[in-house]
Amino acid sequence: MTDASGAEPAPEPQAVKRRGLPGWLALRPGKSLTRRLIWLASTWIVAALIVTGLVLTSQFQESGLRRLGGVLNTTIDSLVVATTATAERVETPQILDQRTLDPFSGKYWSVAELRGDGGLHVLTRSRSIWDNEIPVPHELASRLKAAFGQTITYNATGPIGEPLRVAATIKTLPGRAEPVIFLAAIDRSAIDSDTRDFANVTWISLALLGLGLVTAVFIQVRVGLRPLFDLRDEIANVSTGKTARIERPYPLEIAPLAEQLNQLLDHNQEVVERQRTHVGNLAHALKTPLSVMLAEAADSHSDRVALAGVVQRQTEIMKGQVDHHLRRARAAARLAHGLGERTPVAEVLDELAVMLERVFQSKNVEIDWRAPDELGFLGERQDLQEILGNLIENACKWSRRRVRISAGSNGLGQVIVVVEDDGPGLPEDQRKAAMKRGARMDENAPGSGLGLSIVEDLTRAYGGRLTLAASDMGGLKAVLELPAAEV
Repeated sequence: MTDASGAEPAPEPQAVKRRGLPGWLALRPGKSLTRRLIWLASTWIVAALIVTGLVLTSQFQESGLRRLGGVLNTTIDSLVVATTATAERVETPQILDQRTLDPFSGKYWSVAELRGDGGLHVLTRSRSIWDNEIPVPHELASRLKAAFGQTITYNATGPIGEPLRVAATIKTLPGRAEPVIFLAAIDRSAIDSDTRDFANVTWISLALLGLGLVTAVFIQVRVGLRPLFDLRDEIANVSTGKTARIERPYPLEIAPLAEQLNQLLDHNQEVVERQRTHVGNLAHALKTPLSVMLAEAADSHSDRVALAGVVQRQTEIMKGQVDHHLRRARAAARLAHGLGERTPVAEVLDELAVMLERVFQSKNVEIDWRAPDELGFLGERQDLQEILGNLIENACKWSRRRVRISAGSNGLGQVIVVVEDDGPGLPEDQRKAAMKRGARMDENAPGSGLGLSIVEDLTRAYGGRLTLAASDMGGLKAVLELPAAEV
């Protein structure tokens, strides 16, 4: 489907799925971490306290009902022992418990038999229940038959509306073929009242505990996250120019972040200073050739041939300077994005050796290089090619015939590359000057004098080091230290 201009409509952006926490727990942009931590902790605290309150209240009630169950079981056992039965009648003496003699005392018993319709026919009862009957659910008969000889308990309502706890069992008595059902009931109002009182005290206590815990969580989160707030304030001060670095001490968990931020600030400052230096160097390098060309152009006695030669030479110098600074700028840009890449050193040395032996074929230069296959440089391949290419080319240029290269690791996270030649070498007092921009130790030799300067700049940018020394081959030895990549 196309729009009026005939172009395909842009696809609608799809939601990005994030792995990890579920959506309702994931921290969305712009949301407060403090509120999230307090909300999560408070939710778990409230849920745990609610469950605790329900469990405690339920267990307290069950404990009271078990005590009533013990009383009811004792009453039923007494009924079974005291009851006598024949084929025609069942008799139970009334004086089993004084409370069962007082009308509507809250403690009742009865003895019954099963009717044909599944109901119960009361044979005898306690005086306390008077002319009433203990309430029986319609499914009680079937439950008693299924659990013959066992006691079944249930809740019911008494003759004056009081809540009852009832226990029932079915047994066979000597002298009577038909089974007999024994029921005992007791008022559970006291248990229900105690349960309500316990529940009130429990919920009030848990509410106060929950409020205290939520307050403690709030204080803990605010205090625990205080270093993050301090770090935020320090970053704001750095961004507004009040301070240059992060100076406060921080806990172990945040200290690495502060150190990384300081390293980033230092790196940015170094980049700015380096760019200022590059611009200044370029301006200074271009100033002299421009002054020479202006002077020659203003000289009315200069002929065209001489002026053209001056312009050509100075233009070549300016072009070389511009190319040099452009290469350095590109190298710095690559460095900002290239950290973390792994470049095999042996592959780069092999490529450079083959290429430079062909370039210096007229001198029959032999390049002998050695490097472990697993050795890696922590940086971009193009930077390593430029660093090693300039060093090896310089060695080939000054060598008589042989160039020796050895590479390895010092075990401290660094790649060590040693480039030696059998040339005339370089006096110690000239080695430091050789790495300066545009330095040429021999004006008759080809080149712009920028090679070692580029090598030294790139090496320092990677946190490495370039040192020059005398070689046992008679020439110059360049020792290069660069960051190593993990195997």
